[in-house]
Amino acid sequence: MGGLRELAAPSVVPGPSGVAIRTRLGQLTAADEEVLRRVGAHLGALACRDLKTRCRDGLGHDAQAWAVRKRELTPLSSARWAGSITRATHEQWTLARRCALAHLQCLQAGVRMLRHRLSLPVGQKGSKRAPGGYRSRREWHAKSRRLRVLEDRLVRERAAWEAGTVHVVRGGKRLARMRHQLPAARLTEDQWRGRWEAARWFLRADGESGKQYGNETIRISPDGEVSIRLPAPLKQWANAPHGRYVLTGRIRFAHRGPEWADRVAVNRAIAYRIHHDVDRGRWYVTASWQTPVTQTIPLAAALAGGVIGVDMNADHLAVWRLDVHGNPTGSPRRFCYDLSGTTQHRDAQLRHALTRLLNWARACNVRAIAVEDLDFTAEKTREKHGGRKRFRRLVSGLPTGRLRARLTSMADQTGITVVAVDPAYTSKWGAQHWQKPLTSSTRRTTRHDAASIAIGRRAQGYPLRRRTTPPRAHRSDVHGHRTVQAGGDAPGREGPRRRLPGPRTRSVPPDAERTRATRTPTTVRGVRGEREWVPDSLPLTD
Repeated sequence: MGGLRELAAPSVVPGPSGVAIRTRLGQLTAADEEVLRRVGAHLGALACRDLKTRCRDGLGHDAQAWAVRKRELTPLSSARWAGSITRATHEQWTLARRCALAHLQCLQAGVRMLRHRLSLPVGQKGSKRAPGGYRSRREWHAKSRRLRVLEDRLVRERAAWEAGTVHVVRGGKRLARMRHQLPAARLTEDQWRGRWEAARWFLRADGESGKQYGNETIRISPDGEVSIRLPAPLKQWANAPHGRYVLTGRIRFAHRGPEWADRVAVNRAIAYRIHHDVDRGRWYVTASWQTPVTQTIPLAAALAGGVIGVDMNADHLAVWRLDVHGNPTGSPRRFCYDLSGTTQHRDAQLRHALTRLLNWARACNVRAIAVEDLDFTAEKTREKHGGRKRFRRLVSGLPTGRLRARLTSMADQTGITVVAVDPAYTSKWGAQHWQKPLTSSTRRTTRHDAASIAIGRRAQGYPLRRRTTPPRAHRSDVHGHRTVQAGGDAPGREGPRRRLPGPRTRSVPPDAERTRATRTPTTVRGVRGEREWVPDSLPLTD
């Protein structure tokens, strides 16, 4: 089959390398909140200053410059606070650098697509692999102007990339631009100011193995007592020895609490981050630590009990269970979710759908889930699908990265293996080979259900079509012209066998006579007459 791209082999997805849990800081007094605000604002100002220095250094930054930055921050905070600030600054600069590269590649793809479509005649239709020309001269003219804009922007971004210049702001670009759109955001200036200040605070401490409870800066004891090492300018607020401040309330981690307590008991490194939710008026603490990557089992061992194929869509997960031979068993399942609303609502919907999926997999005693390794980077470009706004919005709304991360983390806790497969042609070939045969009067098989079967079979290494051509000697009477498989043009080749009248067992001879007469109907027209009519026996034909 020429023209098809090469398919990647299925692989077992490795488990997560870190854990993050969160709980609320409750029962805080006014003094506790004031101390947290002062510490966060002071360290946030130092973090802003350090980020400015790091961005000014650009590509000329090295380990010696990092040490100089840390020495300058130590007298204004502490050695551990300075280490956390410089490390966070370096991570933020690196992330901005990666985002700049991704933006540069997106601009290059847009310019390349615009040049291709502008070179085609107006009105020329496209193919499945490449879009055609523009529909009218007006659209062609508008896109030619946009090409000049993107080319100028590409020149600027390439120059900034080569010079090592990044554009980053603490608190987020979106929140910074919201200051000029307060009526549209339905916020007052005071409300925006509260969000902006809280986003720029810095209350984050890295863990240290061997230290008491795994962290010397933000320390949480096994009974839930939280204490903070105050920076040098804020020592007067300390209420405990060694310049520490102990919060009034106690905390408890409901999720993975025993795992966190085990690490605290042996003084293993745990990083903490305290942040303030301005809308709710609540304080939260997040604990995180690194875990060794779970040793992945061989693919054959994971598929020993069958597999569950999962096809992700805009509003549901289409799921079907397959046995070890690649045959669908039972009925398809569907786990719905709603991706509208806030980010927290979408994340909760996704987690709830994955929880139901994993619980059903455990009930079926299946230890492998096959998912597509989706990447819509090339499909999100505006220049390729400019007129298909609904399609672009649909593709952009699919949480492919979040779903993969969530599923990997949750499956690792339940002992279920996640298998990633190539997503090429799964929906098309699944609908072609599996949708119609699996549709009956009591079950309606959708295109997404058929795609889940294709995903599961690809994970098992089977072809996606239902039948494979038998060996040459089995297709005919020793290389004759007859074949046991119907051709592609034979009508009803996927249908059931033709019904044969007569006895239903081969133990009855073909010429046996029927001993049971026709039953008398209950209607007036069908009343039996004086002479009974008994049908002749029918021969049993092969």
